[in-house]
Amino acid sequence: MDFKRILTLVALATCLTLSAAPKQDPATIKASDERITIIGRTMTADGDVSFDWTGTYARVRFKGSCLTMTASDTKKNYYNVWMDSDMKSAPDKVIAVAGTDTTIVLFSQEEMKARFGKDRKAAAADHQVIIQKRTEGEQGRTTIKGFTTDGEFLQADAPKDRIIEFIGGSYTCGYGSENSVRTDPFTPETENQNKTYACIISRYFNAEQIVVAHSGWGIARNYNGKPGGASMVEKYQQTFDLEADPKWDAASCGLKPAITVIYLGTNDFSTGMQPAERLFVKNYIQLMKEIKDNYGENYPILCVAPKNDILMLDYIRKAYDTCGLKNIHIMALTPEVHNSTDELGASYHPNYAGHLKKAYAIIPYISTIMGWEMAENEIR
Repeated sequence: MDFKRILTLVALATCLTLSAAPKQDPATIKASDERITIIGRTMTADGDVSFDWTGTYARVRFKGSCLTMTASDTKKNYYNVWMDSDMKSAPDKVIAVAGTDTTIVLFSQEEMKARFGKDRKAAAADHQVIIQKRTEGEQGRTTIKGFTTDGEFLQADAPKDRIIEFIGGSYTCGYGSENSVRTDPFTPETENQNKTYACIISRYFNAEQIVVAHSGWGIARNYNGKPGGASMVEKYQQTFDLEADPKWDAASCGLKPAITVIYLGTNDFSTGMQPAERLFVKNYIQLMKEIKDNYGENYPILCVAPKNDILMLDYIRKAYDTCGLKNIHIMALTPEVHNSTDELGASYHPNYAGHLKKAYAIIPYISTIMGWEMAENEIR
C-alpha cells in the first residue's frame, strides 16, 4: 500500500472538498522548480530541496483556492507562514514539519474563504506564500518535496538586489526570542529567527538574509567547552549545519551577499572563561579569510563585539589590526544596548525588544559601510 500517496490524497481532499466550484486537476511542482524562490544554503537532489540552517525561507506564488506542501524532516522544525505579506508582520500561522513525506495543508479552501469572504476578485488573484524556518539546525534537516494547488503556480518574487549574510550563535538563531520570562528554559517552540536583530536589519534595508548560525558555538571555544575544538570557523564552510560534508560552494549558489555581519564571541567568553587571545585572533582571521575567499578581496565584513565582556572588543580589534585584509569594520555593543529584565526571553537571551535595540545599534554601521540610505523606514 502506497502510504505516501494516501497522505497526499487525504491532504488534497481537505484542500479541495470545501469548494462549490467545479473540481480541477491539481497542479504539483517540485521544490526545485524555478518558479519557487528559496533564500539560504540548500542542496537540491532529484527535485527535492534540503536545508537545516535557521532562517532559510521559500516564496511560492499560486493562483487557486488552496495550497499544500509535501516535506520530510529528520526531527521536528517549526516554520512561520505568511500569505500576501512580507515578514514584518506576525505570521498567519506557525506549522511543524516532522516525519517522512508528510503533506501539510498550508492554506485550505476554508481558510481562504474566511480570509477573503465575498471578495471574489481578491480570492481569484494570485497569492504569494512565504515559508520561513524559525528553528535551527539542531532541530533537524527539512527536505521539501513539492507544492500542490487546485489552480496554477506562477513565478514568485525574485531575490532582492540586497542580501546580507549573518554568522552567529544563539542570538542570531533567535534562541528563546518568543518568550518574555528570562528564567524559563529554552524550548524549540520559543525559538523564532524572524524576531532577531538579523531579520530586523534585513527588513529595514529591504534585503534578503542568509544565516549561518548555531546556538552555543563560538570562534575558538563553544559554550562551556574547551578551546581548540570545532567552531563556527568550520561550520561556515558547510552546506548543512550538522554535517561536515558536503562543503558549501558559494560560487555555484547564485546568491551573493553584499556584506557579511559576524556576531560571535559570547560563547567563547561563557561560564567565566575565555580562550587565549592568540587562538581567538587566529580563528577570527581564518573566518574572515573564508568569507573573502567566497566573495572577493574587497568584500565588506562588519565584526560586532558582543556586550557580555569588553575584552572581546580587544580580541576582535587585534584581529582587525593584524589580518591585513581590506574592507574590514568593527563595532561594539555594550551592556547598555538593552536591559536585562523585560528585554530578555528564555534562558536570559534577548527577546524581540532586546533584538530591536541591537538592530538600532548596528543599522547605522551598515548604512555607512554600504552607502545604503537610512530612510524613514520603521525598524521592526
